Amino acid sequence: MGAFECVRKVYQADGLRGFYRGMSASYAGISETVIHFVIYESIKQKILEYKIASTMESDEESVKDASDFMGMMLAAATSKTCATSIAYPHEVVRTRLREEGTKYRSFFQTLSLVVHEEGYGSLYRGLTTHLVRQIPNTAIMMATYELVVYLLNG
Repeated sequence: MGAFECVRKVYQADGLRGFYRGMSASYAGISETVIHFVIYESIKQKILEYKIASTMESDEESVKDASDFMGMMLAAATSKTCATSIAYPHEVVRTRLREEGTKYRSFFQTLSLVVHEEGYGSLYRGLTTHLVRQIPNTAIMMATYELVVYLLNG
């Protein structure tokens, strides 16, 4: 099936609305990223303030050293853990919508049905496994990003 045939079939089956199915679940996923970056930037600022205070330097650049990489990894790991723990129910709902589409029709209907049938604890089933994958990835990615920015500016 080609792209045009796919578009035609979606339009015939569901009309214009068919092209936007699943958008609410995707939009809800933005919250994890927002939470992550707000916490990350806050922790990063606290680390910088601590280093400036402990060295009696007033310039941000003069207190940067090799320990920043580990500090940024810690900040990223902490912020990702918090953000993922807060927003994980979204991931559960999104997965259910994707994998069991016949039973679940919309984001809020799926959320309600999962809680009703399986309880609130089911919204956090699989969180530990998810964190084991996400934390190292985010820690390395954010620390590497900060290092590259530092090297390009320095």
